[in-house]
Amino acid sequence: MDLRIFTEPQQGADYETLLTVAKATEDLGFDAFFRSDHYLRMGSADGLPGPTDAWITLAGLARETRRIRLGTLMTAGTFRLPGVLAIQVAQVDQMSGGRVELGLGAGWFEEEHTAYGIPFPKEKFGRLEEQLAIVTGLWGTEVGKTFDFEGTHYQLKDSPALPKPAQEKIPVLIGGHGASRTPRLAARYADEFNMPFSSVEDTAAQFGRVRAAAQEAGRAADALTYSNAVVVCVGKDDREVARRAAAIGREVDELKANGLAGTPAEVVEKIGRYAEVGSTRFYLQMLDLSDLDHLELIAGEVQAQLP
Repeated sequence: MDLRIFTEPQQGADYETLLTVAKATEDLGFDAFFRSDHYLRMGSADGLPGPTDAWITLAGLARETRRIRLGTLMTAGTFRLPGVLAIQVAQVDQMSGGRVELGLGAGWFEEEHTAYGIPFPKEKFGRLEEQLAIVTGLWGTEVGKTFDFEGTHYQLKDSPALPKPAQEKIPVLIGGHGASRTPRLAARYADEFNMPFSSVEDTAAQFGRVRAAAQEAGRAADALTYSNAVVVCVGKDDREVARRAAAIGREVDELKANGLAGTPAEVVEKIGRYAEVGSTRFYLQMLDLSDLDHLELIAGEVQAQLP
């Protein structure tokens, strides 16, 4: 069972804060450090000192860490042209020595596009499908050959398809709740399917759809890794759980219902319920990035109890 730390810097975190958390992630034995790809805060957070770019951040962390995997949940397909994204991710993979993973989604948060002058197209899913074809196609093109693509939204001609990543294949993550198109896209392009912020029951249903889609596409259902993204709030006792919940502006009962919250024993038990429906990896959404003791507790009292 892999535990990965997942951060939401748009809520208020500079690069130095993210570097501190990433180094703690590595030192405490977690598998990976991931971050969101957003430019505008959500909810009541002030978002200060302002947004950090996902791939610039990961480039810096690639040079400051040695072991942990690095990636996005999810890079917004609306933010970058696919050829540019392929270059960026391949370069960061080289900088990390082959530790990068790309989570790619369609993009959904219209307000951040308006705030920073980023076009927000009506048809996003078709663009996402073409982006996946282009990014993976560029990486997979043999050196010395060129890559062409003629789509509705993007056209590439005689691309040298360079640079190449350090890894033979950068893992691609696709996720979401869509009942038909999302499983089909995951079956075609994904190495991992991620179910974000969902109950055990909804997770089981969506994993089933993805497994069926993979088989229909001629892939073994187990060829994909199945994972969950969940908010985390762990305490040694009920009082500490309540303190951490208050620090992120959430209620304990709601966190227990919708995330991994409670004492280490309670969290281990709930992880086991997700594992029973096929999840083998968790992205733990850490909303208070100043609370490194929280990371230490999870590493020592939760991670240590998992197979």
